[in-house]
Amino acid sequence: MAVKRIVSNIAVADIEKAKAFYREIFELEIIMDFGWIATFGSGNSALTQMSVMTEGGSGTEVPDLSIEVDDVDALYRRAKAAGAEIAYELADEPWGVRRFYMRDPFGKLLNVLSHFG
Repeated sequence: MAVKRIVSNIAVADIEKAKAFYREIFELEIIMDFGWIATFGSGNSALTQMSVMTEGGSGTEVPDLSIEVDDVDALYRRAKAAGAEIAYELADEPWGVRRFYMRDPFGKLLNVLSHFG
């Protein structure tokens, strides 16, 4: 037996609002939409990963999702322009990531990051 995929599920009250947010900020594609569930994808594939945490690092709270992007600075600017709530400002962390935290419209804490050096 091998795990093929792990999918994060977020409870939302408004699917259309969720679709707008994740498409506008992260440019994700809708790969499945049945009205009561919308699944997003980026066209990229990744290894199955799951993290368990006692904290989010640098004294932050544990985020609900971590989303790695190719240009965290551009995503940060896009999030700010869209009026997203920034919960932890853009920072270079000692473990080799540049990241910030933002909240989605449903209060979920998103750790948005890029790796460096």
